[in-house]
Amino acid sequence: MKTETSIVFIEIPPAAGKEFAAVFRHAHHHDHEGEVFVFDPSIPLPAEIPEGGGKPKIADLSAEMILSAALRILSDPSPFSLDAARLGYYRRLVLAARPHIRQEFTEAAILKARNRDFDMALEILGVLGGLYPEDPLVLYNRALVLEERAGDGDDAAEAWDAVAALEPPFPAGLFNGAFFFMKQGEISRARDCFSRYLSLAEEFLPFEKDNGAEDEEAGAEPEEEGGPFASEKIAEARAMLKKIEENHLEDDDYREVCLLVRGGREEEALPGIRSFLERYPLVRNAWFLLGWALRKLGRWEDGAAALGKALELGADADESLRDIHNELAICLMESGDHEGARRELETALREDPENIKIISNLGVLAMKTGDEDRAHNFFRIVLEFDPEDPVANTFIFPQGKKHEQ
Repeated sequence: MKTETSIVFIEIPPAAGKEFAAVFRHAHHHDHEGEVFVFDPSIPLPAEIPEGGGKPKIADLSAEMILSAALRILSDPSPFSLDAARLGYYRRLVLAARPHIRQEFTEAAILKARNRDFDMALEILGVLGGLYPEDPLVLYNRALVLEERAGDGDDAAEAWDAVAALEPPFPAGLFNGAFFFMKQGEISRARDCFSRYLSLAEEFLPFEKDNGAEDEEAGAEPEEEGGPFASEKIAEARAMLKKIEENHLEDDDYREVCLLVRGGREEEALPGIRSFLERYPLVRNAWFLLGWALRKLGRWEDGAAALGKALELGADADESLRDIHNELAICLMESGDHEGARRELETALREDPENIKIISNLGVLAMKTGDEDRAHNFFRIVLEFDPEDPVANTFIFPQGKKHEQ
């Protein structure tokens, strides 16, 4: 059980300087920007204490009490009414005491996110945001975590908006933000991010604009694999711009029906999707959108037909069809074609072996076919990735007991 704590402010008299230095040994230290941090006895120090406890004596102060209080204040200064100078002082104090905190906390947040402890990951990133308020990597990681936690929710959208607006532009943020906007149906915003990303790439690596070939005179070398301007990312961004143009994804009708389906207004969206497909019958995304809408309406056979058409149109190079296979599997499962559903889910899983939606659907399919042992195994895997998954918890713990790691 977590102990409730509060923050108090303690004035350290100049005469107690040596006593304080013994508690907090980094009173004179270079912070991350090379500035010297010097203890200022005129500024009260924060200390975190148990709720209801009195102010500790200077002799009872610990570095942990001071640092934890400073980190709480910096992550959310609104309750404390402190000016910028005082917040800057606390920031320098923390960075002097913990010069590697950026790397340590970033790694911790990533680990928590991988374990699907998104709330703790966001709390850690909130602390980093207080320490490094203009650090693009902190904003970028926060957007990634929010997207992973909430899909295309408003919080994630707001976070990606902030990343896309960074100046100077943050290449990885533009690249990944573009894919987020694509999923949202904000095609114009996605195109803008892809275009800006490619403009930055051309400045960093002077490619010829006409064919994307390397500029031999400039001696440009493609960036190493995994970097923000890796050759495969540049190729993917170009392919997405081509897809947007060739599939007419900036069409106003298409954007409107995307928003309707994502807003749970599938019935209203159907006429618009069909109208778009009459004009552009070879757009796979539109067939998928139609199938998804019909599946959400419980029209299994019609949904399966639309999703089957989407699969017939195929994928571009290196493009995954797992979402189409997964949606088609649900339609087949609900219409009684269990073997067909299994085939689609196994195909989807080969493309994305750690996708918990697909693994969970395999568990549901096993339940429907009476194979409880197989269902149990699938749901156990789901809980390893997401201990809060409601379907898996209901099956594994029918009495309501939560999964414990």
